[in-house]
Amino acid sequence: MDDKTRITGLLQPYLNNDQLYIVDVQVVGRQGGRIKVTILLDSDAGITIDECADISRGLGGQMDEMNFFSESPFTLEVSSPGVDFPLGFPRQYWRNVGRQLLVTLTDGTTERGTLEDADDTQIILDVVPEKRSKTKQKKDAEAGIVIRSGLTTLLYDQIKKAIVEITFN
Repeated sequence: MDDKTRITGLLQPYLNNDQLYIVDVQVVGRQGGRIKVTILLDSDAGITIDECADISRGLGGQMDEMNFFSESPFTLEVSSPGVDFPLGFPRQYWRNVGRQLLVTLTDGTTERGTLEDADDTQIILDVVPEKRSKTKQKKDAEAGIVIRSGLTTLLYDQIKKAIVEITFN
């Protein structure tokens, strides 16, 4: 069993019956030197600094007691993913309905628009097409490239990366 799987197992009691969920677990520096463990957690209502600190203290103590990394020193960091971290779970999309997203699709294209809805399998994005010159429009048409506009359904398996864009009004 690898470190990430073992840490994920240790985290389960701290997730408050799935109120919190694991976004990412990273373990770096295993080949000598100090090991850094980074855990990103979230919830439908967000996660507070105090919650992160409590989990860090509890889990860190538990990992110390079990001598998790043998005699190797480690640093444990527990936090929320932050606004610039890509969305990866339906729960994260649900929380961001109404916000502007920049979505990179698995075919390499990008779409920008307002997240209108999300469920367990897909999102609905109100796509705002980028302004393009007549020459670019003609080339796209000749190449068979379809430009999305308006309400667009995207399955999660079509999405490579989605980031919330911060807008200041």
